[in-house]
Amino acid sequence: MAGEATAGVTLLPGAPVALGAVPLAEVVRGDLVESVHLGHLVVLGPDGDVRLELGDPATTIWPRSSVKPLQALAMLRSGLDLPDRLLALAAASHSGAPEHLAGAREILAGAGLDESALRNTPDLPLGRAESLAWQEAGRGPEQIAQNCSGKHAAMLATCVAAGWDTQTYLDPGHPLQRAVRAAVVELTGDDDQHVTTDGCGAPLFSTSVRGLARSFGRLAAAGRSGDGGDAGRIARAMAGHPEMVAGRGREDTLVMTAVPGTIAKIGADGVCAAGLPDGSAVAFKILDGGDRPRPAILAAAVHAAGAAGVSGADLAALDAVGATPVLGGGAPVGAVRPAFVVAGA
Repeated sequence: MAGEATAGVTLLPGAPVALGAVPLAEVVRGDLVESVHLGHLVVLGPDGDVRLELGDPATTIWPRSSVKPLQALAMLRSGLDLPDRLLALAAASHSGAPEHLAGAREILAGAGLDESALRNTPDLPLGRAESLAWQEAGRGPEQIAQNCSGKHAAMLATCVAAGWDTQTYLDPGHPLQRAVRAAVVELTGDDDQHVTTDGCGAPLFSTSVRGLARSFGRLAAAGRSGDGGDAGRIARAMAGHPEMVAGRGREDTLVMTAVPGTIAKIGADGVCAAGLPDGSAVAFKILDGGDRPRPAILAAAVHAAGAAGVSGADLAALDAVGATPVLGGGAPVGAVRPAFVVAGA
């Protein structure tokens, strides 16, 4: 047992996030399960009722970049005004394609700023092809290339619109970050939050897995009609410009393209959330923080949330998102598959 000494070795207590975790995905090679990814997952109906619960969705997690739509909502409420294409970029973990970098620069220019105002962590573009092209052009890690530059540009534009200091916009006590925290509490329903710093340097507030799903359901439902206020604007911007939220070939972009009106956002360390236009939603946390099982889990969870009932949904395209082959000698010899069965999928 954890904490007991065995043959001179003391086992450390397990992390709280590990308690109650269950298999979410299996990696199959040949006729054997080679590895298993544990985690927590919830699928909520339009009224917040639980349709599927695996592990312990009450577990407190860092939502990482999945929280960006809520950060963008706080920006709108604080005076940010952007066209939908750039508003989607404000909620993005973009690949660093030319349209993404041009959009971030456009947001900055609209506020009378340039790249020197950014305070996010310098990095290479997130997309593999985009990163290669960037480096072939002789460029190294830069703030504009980092996948959160759209969010940071929008945060700066919000500060200019509200008359707030742009030098300290990443301070947790800054009016912008207080507005972000209020939006996260409101939409998730989680009010006992922990605070840390995300990889890009912005303050990060904790949620539960269930609270994260709840927030995406509320945003997506608000986007269904033209009277959803700022929350509806965020949802319509993301659903209408999925390529700006992530990029070509990325699972959140592909899911939003396959299921119209859906919003989806991945986060680092195995986090993901999605909301369907009727207000149903999913969220999950992969315990090992790996990216490999995320597409298979996301596609199955969106099926469970009712993708088949969405007008215009391309279920074959959704299934393709989750198709993750395991290769042997360059050829498929297995697959990553969800460890749960969705009726009717």
